[in-house]
Amino acid sequence: MPEDLTIALDAMGGDHGIDSVIPAAVSRIRADDSLRLILVGDESLIQQRLEVLKAAADDRLVVHHATECIGMDESPVDALRGKPDSSMRQGLNLLPEGKAQALVSSGNTGALMALSRAIVRTLPGIDRPAIETTVPSLDGRTHILDLGANVDCRAKRLLQFAVMGSVLARELEGVPEPKVGLLNVGQEAIKGNRQVQEADALLCDSGLNYVGYVEGDDIYCGAVDVVVCDGFVGNVALKTTEGVARMLGSFLRQEFKKGLTARLGLFAAAPVLRRFRRRIDPRRYDGANLLGLRHVVIKSHGGSDAFAFEQAILQAQNAVRRRVPDRIGQHIASLLNSSENEANEP
Repeated sequence: MPEDLTIALDAMGGDHGIDSVIPAAVSRIRADDSLRLILVGDESLIQQRLEVLKAAADDRLVVHHATECIGMDESPVDALRGKPDSSMRQGLNLLPEGKAQALVSSGNTGALMALSRAIVRTLPGIDRPAIETTVPSLDGRTHILDLGANVDCRAKRLLQFAVMGSVLARELEGVPEPKVGLLNVGQEAIKGNRQVQEADALLCDSGLNYVGYVEGDDIYCGAVDVVVCDGFVGNVALKTTEGVARMLGSFLRQEFKKGLTARLGLFAAAPVLRRFRRRIDPRRYDGANLLGLRHVVIKSHGGSDAFAFEQAILQAQNAVRRRVPDRIGQHIASLLNSSENEANEP
């Protein structure tokens, strides 16, 4: 039997709020008897949605009332200084209080990052959290970080990202020695800016299974398990991927509408197309980890529907059960101790 765990959900965050969060929560509760969820947000609105779904708040589906909501366009500074009763802040408060083991939110990314650093706090040895997600590859999945939290990174921070990504791939995917690559404009030693070359030197001495520089196409070819980059590059890469996926889907729909022969071809190819869509569906990979925090915080996409948000809840369950923050803390501490010993050697 899996251990019981409690996860808080920011019920008011994102573009769809309770319309996505509540159905996802009800579905997850019905699928997993060991799970307890805390719905943080406007109690009356949440109760109304639960009634529509023929569900009711009980000891496994608890409502935690919050009167405010942080808008998707609000600045992180305003979110940090104001709205003390926002659903996001109240949900995060449950983590250090020991009332929940993780939070899932599809709300404002900048606000979630700022509030998480202030309330949950980073692990010792971690400068700033990194946003990590997975994408499909030819051999399974590839973990990418950072995806926007840190747009300009020093070499030391890229090393921290590599450690966190490696731990995550090992704990969640079961990869014994995850292959780590540093995203660059080429694989030759002379390529890249100063920060990338400095990070390469640190990674070579890190004890990780570091394979060197990788390029954009390696993300999807299965060459590595973890790809490390700064948040500016990572966010552009991720958004480009999402755009290409939408374009391919649109092209396919257009082609299958061109005449009777094409429509008959669609009928014959339908099973294959369904399997193809399932493999590349970004909703199946929803839920970005904010790595480097003392507790599990998962960022769901702002436009997530109920299916996608449920995948984000699953991500939180897996991260808690695999004790990802503790594992990252242990590896960072080991890395720091190793560096100190080398510095003290005569």
